[in-house]
Amino acid sequence: MASRDIEALTQILARLPGLGPRSARRVVLHLLKKRETALAPLLAALADVEARLVTCGVCGNVDTSDPCGICADSRRDPSLLCVVEEVADLWALDGKRLFAGRFHVLGGRLSALDGVGPEDLSVDALVARVRRDGFAEVVLAMNATLEGQTTMHYLAERLADSGARVTMLAHGLPVGGELDYMDEGTLALALRARRPVA
Repeated sequence: MASRDIEALTQILARLPGLGPRSARRVVLHLLKKRETALAPLLAALADVEARLVTCGVCGNVDTSDPCGICADSRRDPSLLCVVEEVADLWALDGKRLFAGRFHVLGGRLSALDGVGPEDLSVDALVARVRRDGFAEVVLAMNATLEGQTTMHYLAERLADSGARVTMLAHGLPVGGELDYMDEGTLALALRARRPVA
């Protein structure tokens, strides 16, 4: 049996996404066995990030500087803005270097069931930013959920008179996907978005 302190650490780690109780226990055991090479550097890195962590005042990203590294990067295309629901979505798109423009994090999505309205998200800041910075295109990169699509349509209405071209991510078949493994919604979207063979 582990001590109460070690069990408490295991329970805290088990609450992290992707870790259950058994995985958390394995992580704790690894950290304890490798105190000098794993535990000490992890504790130092966590303390450093915790002390310096800020939310970017421009886009809403989480970083150790304000403005964040993305907003401070002069190589990014200032005419393109990609709007995402959460920081994880920004990191997914930026981590693969798929989008060369700027980002804006809403902080969630509209959800009547959860009581999340436009005032709970950074919608007003987005509209003001698009008008102020004169983006040529705003890409609404919402998740393909009912709430995500509702949020996208609401944002499109709010940005209609901004002067920016408002676009959305394409939906359909993934590269390498096989038709018999696709759900009905994905197949329907792919059929509606069909285009000529080049």
